[in-house]
Amino acid sequence: MIDVELEQRLGTFELAVAFRAEAPVVGLFGRSGSGKTTVVNALAGISTPRRGRIVVNGETLFDSARGIDVPPQQRRLGYVFQDDLLFPHMDVESNLLYGYRRAPVTSRPIEPAQVIELLGLKSLLRRRPGALSGGEKQRVSIGRALLAQPRLLLMDEPLASLDAQRRDEILRYIELLRDELHIPIAYVSHSVAEITRIADTLVLMADGKVIASGDVDSVMSRLDLRPLTGRYEAGTVIDTTVAAHELRYGLTTLAFEGGELVVPSVEALVGERVRVRVRARDVSIALARPSGLSIMNILAACVAAVSDDRGPIVDIELRVGAVPLVARITRRSCEELDLRPGREVHALIKAVSFDRRSVGYA
Repeated sequence: MIDVELEQRLGTFELAVAFRAEAPVVGLFGRSGSGKTTVVNALAGISTPRRGRIVVNGETLFDSARGIDVPPQQRRLGYVFQDDLLFPHMDVESNLLYGYRRAPVTSRPIEPAQVIELLGLKSLLRRRPGALSGGEKQRVSIGRALLAQPRLLLMDEPLASLDAQRRDEILRYIELLRDELHIPIAYVSHSVAEITRIADTLVLMADGKVIASGDVDSVMSRLDLRPLTGRYEAGTVIDTTVAAHELRYGLTTLAFEGGELVVPSVEALVGERVRVRVRARDVSIALARPSGLSIMNILAACVAAVSDDRGPIVDIELRVGAVPLVARITRRSCEELDLRPGREVHALIKAVSFDRRSVGYA
């Protein structure tokens, strides 16, 4: 559990945030300059807020009213930066063990062998950072942070310097450590794809303030937040369960409260939970259930709200059962279909619109 209330001034920038999250992964999301890194640095003890408090897993790390300010080295927080910051003169094994050797012997639940196996580092142990790829360096950085035995792992734009393939690789490793080590994570990013795949709770920031916080699916589906969540990437996050695999065609059926989604093959067992991001621009609307289409996902839905945009594009908030879904269509289509709250419709989603960055492990 993370409970944060902070006020801080940096030059002309004013930070005034408050949020509370009990989910395994808290995503701090917002554009550059919104204050995300300032919050993480305050959590780590790198900077001292003017006023406020920080409580992590029931332990107070900072409380201005009570005069509490635990030194950074005593907070037991792991920090993974955008740049790997590995010790260049040490090999991978020495980098990994640096924090482990400094952790109290009585507080070492995470063993080196466990982290090495989890992050696939065995073949890299004798190499120095200069001989590693960007993705390998970041895996070592994550491993070093984990072996410092943190009560909370801070990750500040850890994938920003990596290409798309390496980002997908590291995201999968982060999902594994979330699921297997159960260490809470505060994950900073301005990437919708990363946040919706990784985070359980989303804290949306702008201009040094928290604009919204809550379940990632509820925050991302709000039409009023589109200027901050991003019009192009706006959409919905749906928690699903793998229902079946169709090996002949390389497809997977995902079940959720409102129905089923057919997507390209997902590497997960039947019964496993999978998180899916449905982009608003990939959702079409029909008044009646169509037939004779190549589109495989046709979901009965109800219009919940229509955005009040005056431009040529309109966002339609739908409900598929109780699950929110957003469709982006032209204003002309909205008027011709006479879309309004309460109207029964069908949402159409092409299976091929789900790429590897749209599907993650819940």
